[in-house]
Amino acid sequence: MSAGRYWPTPAPPGQSQVLLVARSHAAGLCAAQAAVAQWAAGVLPSVHLLGLAVVADAPGKRPKPLADLLRLIGGGVPHLWDLPWVEAFRLGEPPDRVRLPPAYSRLVRDMGGLASA
Repeated sequence: MSAGRYWPTPAPPGQSQVLLVARSHAAGLCAAQAAVAQWAAGVLPSVHLLGLAVVADAPGKRPKPLADLLRLIGGGVPHLWDLPWVEAFRLGEPPDRVRLPPAYSRLVRDMGGLASA
């Protein structure tokens, strides 16, 4: 389920397992940083943060300032998945028809283990 730009609010005494997802451009990383700061401050007791998945916003190497920011944010989350650019996604190809880089398989595998833990 997508909560959009909001934290989920489960019925008490429930706790939501959350995977934050962000694009790797400056606005996406700053939004992720703000969300991680809220979670780290302990003001979201109903949220069990599984980690952060960052989807590349462009092909190629990430600029150093963005790479540095991602490294900083990554230090504050339980798990970080850095997902590379997939041109087929931009073109609207269905995920089941795309040969995905290994990082996507790792995310799916890790999420399966974390969600069942």
